[in-house]
Amino acid sequence: MHVIAGRYSLEREIGRGGSATVHLARDEVLGRQVALKRIGVMPGADTPELARAEREARLAASLNHPHVVSIFDLVMEDDAHWLVMEYVDGRTLSDLVRAEGPLDSREAARVLSQAADALADAHAAGIVHRDVKPSNILMTDELEAKLGDFGIARADQDAALTRTGLVTGSPAYLAPEVASGATASSASDVWSLGATLFHAVEGRPPYDTTDNLMGALFAIVNEDPPRLPAGHPLAGLLAVTMEKDPARRWPMHRVRDDLRRVASGMTSTAPTEATSVLTPTPNPTRGTPTLPATTVRGGARFPTGWLVVAAAVLLVGVLTWWMWPGDDGRPEAQPPGDTQASASTTDNPQTEPAAETSERTRQEMAAFVTEYLDTVTSDPRTAFEQLTPEFQEASNGFGGYNGWWRTVESASVSRIVPNADNLTVSYTVDYVMKNGSRSTEQVILQLERQDDRYLIAGEA
Repeated sequence: MHVIAGRYSLEREIGRGGSATVHLARDEVLGRQVALKRIGVMPGADTPELARAEREARLAASLNHPHVVSIFDLVMEDDAHWLVMEYVDGRTLSDLVRAEGPLDSREAARVLSQAADALADAHAAGIVHRDVKPSNILMTDELEAKLGDFGIARADQDAALTRTGLVTGSPAYLAPEVASGATASSASDVWSLGATLFHAVEGRPPYDTTDNLMGALFAIVNEDPPRLPAGHPLAGLLAVTMEKDPARRWPMHRVRDDLRRVASGMTSTAPTEATSVLTPTPNPTRGTPTLPATTVRGGARFPTGWLVVAAAVLLVGVLTWWMWPGDDGRPEAQPPGDTQASASTTDNPQTEPAAETSERTRQEMAAFVTEYLDTVTSDPRTAFEQLTPEFQEASNGFGGYNGWWRTVESASVSRIVPNADNLTVSYTVDYVMKNGSRSTEQVILQLERQDDRYLIAGEA
């Protein structure tokens, strides 16, 4: 077994990127697991890579924060330098989204609020991270966030990485001013956190840099940023973070506070007018972008066109209500003198069977919702089968659906109000999360009758 600096026993490689590799190791002195990043592997790489390692060690060590990966030491062995760091037993936010689908808005807000808290402390200390992205946010098994890789971070007084035209960071998450060659600032970190938030709730980066890097950089600098659909709990907050003018972006501490509000079930304080741009930025290397989607419980989504149809149905219903004869102030269609005939129709005994059928439908809908919420936390796979195929697909499959429900310990339903006419059912649900937090929400489901059973076709 290879021992570094007479103290750290290497076990296995756990990561690789650029000219650095990361190994799991055991600190034989303190008896704990650590992560060792090997720097300066390639010939001639010592000077810049060592400078970056020293910078990372110095800056990260100056931050004592529960959501920052701790730096313990910087040692030399076999002409290579090793950065000794806290070992986080988990996976990155990028890996989590890839495996389980987009996060629910509240879960995304909770995770990103922790990273924002770490960045707010860094900014207060004059440190700009410069490479905020999903793969630099490590997630513990308890889904706590740890912000890592300060390797290209700099203090405000450090001019080593401020040369004109030097672009650092991951392209898909770069702020427009950095993509055009300007020096990164704390406002640039705010943009990158917003881009990371977009990835967390949409399941993809805000810009595709895989095939055409220059095209993506052009889009970042010159085109409108991507936006979430109107009504999304995080739409306004995304707009004030991914704002092209750095001076108009919210400071990180304000972003953190607003994320905490959303995570606790409260409404974002970001201006609602920021949600007016609904069309996502066109992919510079592919075809026409997909239509924006509305986020629903559990990471599921349904097309905006569904809302258009619903709005049209509602409009028709309102017009019908307004024009239909009645005794509640609406215009009457019958001529004067026909009031007796009109009244007699309300006593038609043939309406009674219809009322009984409607009541039976309401009871069935209420029973379905109760059974569904009893099942979803204990057997999410069975609950997922109670969605229509279209809604399963809109939910990004079982991974996207289960991405939120796996964080819920229990869901208790009350005040169920079924509507037999349009097969919608509203209810109050009390959530107990696995992290101990509690919340209460109002939910409206759109049901669909298939043969002798109900399925969930959408959520509002």
